[in-house]
Amino acid sequence: MKIVIIGGDAAGMSAAAKAKRVDKDAQVVVYEKTDIVSFGACGLPYFVGDFFDDPNNMVARTADKTRESGIDIKLLYEAVQVDVPKKLLTLKNLTTGEELVDSYDKLMIATGATPIIPPIQNVELKNVFTLKSIYDGIDLKQAALLKDNKEVVIIGAGFIGLELVEAMLKLGKKVRLIQLDSRILPEAFDQEITDIMEKELRDQGVQLQLVEKVLAFQGKTTVTDVVTDKGTYKADIVILATGIRPSTVFLRDTGMTLLRNGAIVINEFGETNLKDVYAAGDCATVYHLIREENVYIPLATTANKLGRIVGGNLVGQKTAFQGTLGSAAVKVLDLEAGKTGLSEGEAQKMGLNFKTVFIKDQNQTGYYPGQADIAVKLIYEAETQVLLGGQVIGKKGAVLRVDVLAAAIFKKMTTQELGMLDLCYSPPFSKAWDVLNVAGNNAG
Repeated sequence: MKIVIIGGDAAGMSAAAKAKRVDKDAQVVVYEKTDIVSFGACGLPYFVGDFFDDPNNMVARTADKTRESGIDIKLLYEAVQVDVPKKLLTLKNLTTGEELVDSYDKLMIATGATPIIPPIQNVELKNVFTLKSIYDGIDLKQAALLKDNKEVVIIGAGFIGLELVEAMLKLGKKVRLIQLDSRILPEAFDQEITDIMEKELRDQGVQLQLVEKVLAFQGKTTVTDVVTDKGTYKADIVILATGIRPSTVFLRDTGMTLLRNGAIVINEFGETNLKDVYAAGDCATVYHLIREENVYIPLATTANKLGRIVGGNLVGQKTAFQGTLGSAAVKVLDLEAGKTGLSEGEAQKMGLNFKTVFIKDQNQTGYYPGQADIAVKLIYEAETQVLLGGQVIGKKGAVLRVDVLAAAIFKKMTTQELGMLDLCYSPPFSKAWDVLNVAGNNAG
């Protein structure tokens, strides 16, 4: 059997490795658009911020090492067209420009996503960057390390935008963060949490500008200023962190079911609506356990898990993905924050009968060095008090507590059960009543 996988990052390579382990006789071919496979883009902001030097640290396994396991990797090939009835794939050799046609028995789409470029005038000026590929990171880091590039404007206050704030402050830059929405991370966190994040940014000197639209960049060849609907600001470097969209344009004539943004709709086995065609990763949807629908949440953790499941299913297994809670975390300068399950905004959109509780406490005892504020928000069903979502923000230990909430939500625990959950206690780590216990006990 011949398996062809388009895309050689988290989902694609997880699938290839799993398929080859399960069926050593299967022919597994991976086509990758770049010259690198198994690249972890999550490390890019920290590479740019000079937390580490070698970009190869973000590559989990080289193409040559993967070939040793019997997987045929072909680099610098871009998928152009899929003929599903004939099981044929047209690809463009990005080195020669020539096209070739390959056949498959089973096909997996793992093409990831590409940065969204807003309709901003003069976006092609030098020193205007996006951050998705390893080469984006190298180029941005080279510019950021130049001492003359002092003023950095980051457009978009999502996860990547916030991580880049820390990176640029570490390099001694003056940072301006412009967000179109009325608050940062509006889709991920509720306002009680983002208010704390925004205060942290401002307290550390970040020029945070909300409800502001970028219209144009100025400069002859290199950007010098950013023009918005509220003012003009000097900029030596501009970073567009305005989101991503699935890389699925080449599939639009195949009859494949896609979301409005182009994400491939898959079932619990990673199958698309087309026979023998699978998908996973940042180009595809995932099933949300609480929302009970396919959603677009591009996360590396989910990509690896679904890739592994698809890999087994490509060679005859029938393993289902148990679903996602959208668990995610972000470091905002000296704070860390995480969320899992539904936000209050999502619960409202779903029309659920729910309640919330928001508490502030401390992460550990006061007599051991390191005590800091920590805040927890719980979203839960009003009648049953079954947990639906949770968010935590603080310093040391905040994000790891979200893992407890994820397990509790997955097992449909109630707030009362969370309040009495047997969590670890020792003065350096928590108080006798951990903040999660306190939050559960305060839910009414």
